[in-house]
Amino acid sequence: MTAQGILYGVGVGPGDPKLMTIRAGEVIRAADVLAYLVNGSGTSRARSIAAALIPKGAHELPLHVPMREEREPARAAYDIAATSISNHLGAGRSVAYLCVGDPLFYGSFMYLAARLSGAHKIEVVPGVTSLSACAARTLVPLGGRTDVLSVVPATLGEDALKSALADADAASIIKVGRHFAKVRGVLRALGLESRATLLESVTGKEERISAVEDLAENGAGEEGAPYFSTILVRRRELS
Repeated sequence: MTAQGILYGVGVGPGDPKLMTIRAGEVIRAADVLAYLVNGSGTSRARSIAAALIPKGAHELPLHVPMREEREPARAAYDIAATSISNHLGAGRSVAYLCVGDPLFYGSFMYLAARLSGAHKIEVVPGVTSLSACAARTLVPLGGRTDVLSVVPATLGEDALKSALADADAASIIKVGRHFAKVRGVLRALGLESRATLLESVTGKEERISAVEDLAENGAGEEGAPYFSTILVRRRELS
């Protein structure tokens, strides 16, 4: 009877390959199959971060999952991806799923783990989160003493955003993208715009860091800020 393979959820960090852990490198080099999400053009941010560690001739498994607000297309795609990965695991092959940031911090790996955890062994290799990278690049503390830190998806409605940010001492607003104008309006209404920083592709080659109040009303270009964008805001200085 063939032994089951292990599924590894490997966090490759926010962008700089040097921020990958030693354990991540070990798993990537040793895995029988490397899986990762690809966008509509067929490219993968996770793979590009880990590229230098991928052995020549490695068995790669690109997975197509549509990134839309409607959940059903993504659910169907994750079902297909889980079946494909399960077939490899059932044949005794280990699979390393590459995930930007950390696999369980708003990472796509969680959806595969939910589908496969009952039937297969899973190991998660934590990665440096975009939240930690943003704090490091700006020297903005995420919390101290009794601070309340909020992680807020920009995809929330305006009222929900305002409620989530109203009492937070520090906040990381993620998935900014085309929601920049809405988020900026909420920050302005709460008197926090001057204390907010937009970070795009943090630690990556396309990194850009800007004070929110210095940006055009729509962020960066007609479509808003890039998808991999975070706004870090702190209500007051630590003392």
